[in-house]
Amino acid sequence: MSAKILLLEDDLSLNEIISDTLKDEGFKVSCVYDAQEALEKAYEENFDLWIFDVKVPKGNGFEVLKELRESSKNTPAIFLTSLSMLDNVKEGFLVGCDDYIKKPFDIDELIIRIKNIIKRNFNHQKEDLILLNASKNISFDLINKTLYQKKEIIDLTNKEKELLSLLLKKRPHFVSLEKIFDEIWTFDEEPTIMSLRVYVKNLRKILGKNIIVNQRNIGYAIRLENEECKF
Repeated sequence: MSAKILLLEDDLSLNEIISDTLKDEGFKVSCVYDAQEALEKAYEENFDLWIFDVKVPKGNGFEVLKELRESSKNTPAIFLTSLSMLDNVKEGFLVGCDDYIKKPFDIDELIIRIKNIIKRNFNHQKEDLILLNASKNISFDLINKTLYQKKEIIDLTNKEKELLSLLLKKRPHFVSLEKIFDEIWTFDEEPTIMSLRVYVKNLRKILGKNIIVNQRNIGYAIRLENEECKF
């Protein structure tokens, strides 16, 4: 497997054991050691799974996942923690985890649970994937706003994700510049034609130059195979 995993574990020895084992299984692992690092990394990159310890410096794993879920981040998450009371388990699931593993744990069991969650999540994603470029095998998951080439995640900026999502939801119709600016830019940001063109240019480089079309004084649209754009 080549799924990307974010591991938050402040115990250096345990962090190394888990990350080395996951890498041996073929996963790509990014390691962080406190809550702030975890938040920053989760916002900066797309992952297929988060694994969070709860009792960590600069916050805790529950708070990290709660903030990410409130920011509409739907990446599956596993808590690894020594907190074993029923109230702790309940809190973990209430903030949005997919599994809760109590320490100490068997590393083989962890691997089984990880593979099960990733497989389940990918099977779910396939139902929501829109094929954008068949020759490059590039698809977009409208639910999680994630771009894939085969099973690999293609990193996009937040604005690029939002733009692509908006155009796909409105296809095959053109979306006006005014609508794009209203939907993608927040009230305290100043949208510009130039910045929009940069996002479109970057998407065309990835998807193919003819996927996103524009009509002067009208707006932009996604043109998929066998679809005609409409005004």
